[in-house]
Amino acid sequence: MDKLKKRWGIDSNWQIFAILLVFAITGSTASYIGKPILKLLSITTDSFGTYGYWLVRIVLLFIMYQFMLVFFGWLFGQHKFFWNFEKKMIRRVGLKRFVD
Repeated sequence: MDKLKKRWGIDSNWQIFAILLVFAITGSTASYIGKPILKLLSITTDSFGTYGYWLVRIVLLFIMYQFMLVFFGWLFGQHKFFWNFEKKMIRRVGLKRFVD
């Protein structure tokens, strides 16, 4: 646990628990609400084809996940950790100019 605390720059076991819980809640929520959102937008395998549907779904889930991660992180008092995590992820996908 100490290695994880040092790597993430956190102080307590509670923070580790909260961070892991936020990742779990965010992933589950993004996956759960993805299908209804696609249905609302009338994006189906019939209208986009199988590959198009899954491409749109993955892109939509990725974008939703980013926003929800910061939101749930804020709810659990870990906004600073997740905002820094998001900035790092945005830099890795080549959108560095949007975070600094």
